[in-house]
Amino acid sequence: MHFGEHLTIDGYGGDKNLLDDKNLIFDILSNLPKELGMEILAGPQVASAPGNNLKDPGGWTGFVVIAESHMSIHTFPLRGFVSIDVYTCKNNMDTDFILKYFKDKFRLKDIEDNFIKRGTRYPKQNIY
Repeated sequence: MHFGEHLTIDGYGGDKNLLDDKNLIFDILSNLPKELGMEILAGPQVASAPGNNLKDPGGWTGFVVIAESHMSIHTFPLRGFVSIDVYTCKNNMDTDFILKYFKDKFRLKDIEDNFIKRGTRYPKQNIY
């Protein structure tokens, strides 16, 4: 028994134009939670993220609050890179579906993913 599941995705070699499409990011954050049977509480919000002189050339940052937790997308179009979090208190996340979904949406050439079980010692009942 665990509290939730957290999938992190780093996508490489994505299509620059898709990674730079604010409307696509908004649509993903509007539709994917529904496709996964999750309830949107707030958002989605998508904002332009300015670059800096370090390692970030800028892109888009999007976030949606769901009853089950949250999803976030951070794109770096000039690097062909995207960083994604899908966190839910539901169990049995369909990671294969989610990975394929993002690979297709951004035409990613490669994906690095990590799956984390959260709250593995979550109390079975209220403690206060």
